[in-house]
Amino acid sequence: MPLIRNLTILLVFQLIGETGVHLLAIPVPGPVLGMLLLLVALIVRRGPSKGLDEAAGGLLGHLSLLFVPAGVGIMVHVSRIGDEWLAISLTLLLSTVLTMAVTAWSMQGMKRLMAARGRGHD
Repeated sequence: MPLIRNLTILLVFQLIGETGVHLLAIPVPGPVLGMLLLLVALIVRRGPSKGLDEAAGGLLGHLSLLFVPAGVGIMVHVSRIGDEWLAISLTLLLSTVLTMAVTAWSMQGMKRLMAARGRGHD
């Protein structure tokens, strides 16, 4: 039963996110808002419970199954993808390069911050 309870907690946060997006009419996917709210709750609680950690770990262990619907969607819309391949390719390329740049910039900032904190404690 603890597994069901902890999976229910995760799904309730997703439901809250979906409801919040619908009520507030914000252009963010409901699960993303739910994850942000879950993050805030975990920060306030200072981390997940052991059961919640195990439930999340179980889901992550089967993460590849969540790509099946995306693969089916691609196959259903293969003709549209063929018609718009240039825009899709450019968007994927640009977003990948931008993500890598922001990640590198963030890492450099974190390295500087950690180095500064390390020197401040000496």
